[in-house]
Amino acid sequence: MNLTQFPIPLFERLRFVLVETSRPGNIGAAARAMKTMGFSDLVLVNPRIADAQRHEEAIAFASGAQDVLENARVVGTLDEAIAGYNFIGAFSARLREFSPPIRQPRELAASLVMDGKVKAALVFGNERFGLSNEHVEKCNALLKVPANPAYSSLNLGQAVQIMAYECRMAAIGEGDASSVIGFQGEQANSDQIEGMFVHLENALIDIEFLDPDQPKKLMPRLRRMFARTALETEEVNILRGIANQILKKHVR
Repeated sequence: MNLTQFPIPLFERLRFVLVETSRPGNIGAAARAMKTMGFSDLVLVNPRIADAQRHEEAIAFASGAQDVLENARVVGTLDEAIAGYNFIGAFSARLREFSPPIRQPRELAASLVMDGKVKAALVFGNERFGLSNEHVEKCNALLKVPANPAYSSLNLGQAVQIMAYECRMAAIGEGDASSVIGFQGEQANSDQIEGMFVHLENALIDIEFLDPDQPKKLMPRLRRMFARTALETEEVNILRGIANQILKKHVR
């Protein structure tokens, strides 16, 4: 029997990424929120305090989720945290001019369950500054909680708890990935998509469609456009093939 034909539980393919977190207590609170909902994959990107996951405040706020803290991986960049992942969601209350498509937690959680093979990462920014535009541009969706418009502020632990809860409810509900109709290829991961954008940008520069000295907003707009498509690996390869032919044929 080929077990790979069955969907992988969301609990085994969902990662929570905290970027440049300032307070160790918030890291502990996030770990607790994850564990109560059955998730354990936590990655910390350049936390402001060294060894933050072992800080006494983090341990105190984790309140029994020390195993999630101890197994948390610390990396220097967001690219390292999301390497190999197909879908990246940025959690932010602030809209961006060139943000990827906006999705609500409940709808996103359901779609992640339905696609039983996609590896997803949910990214949360610094408590004060949130995520940078550069970070958001690397993501496939901007996650926004439909909170009170007069006061929509959430702390980091609350934000992680909301996403973990919605993902758990979707995972243990009646969603059935087998009900998806039609062929679905393997979704491209972040490394493949970044490579495609570099290749495409070089081709556009080569045919003088893009001026590298005055790039303006062309590449962010292209990123936004492709973020709406959930690119598959084969589609990325096609686009890179087109870029490659442009570079070959356009000989100065």
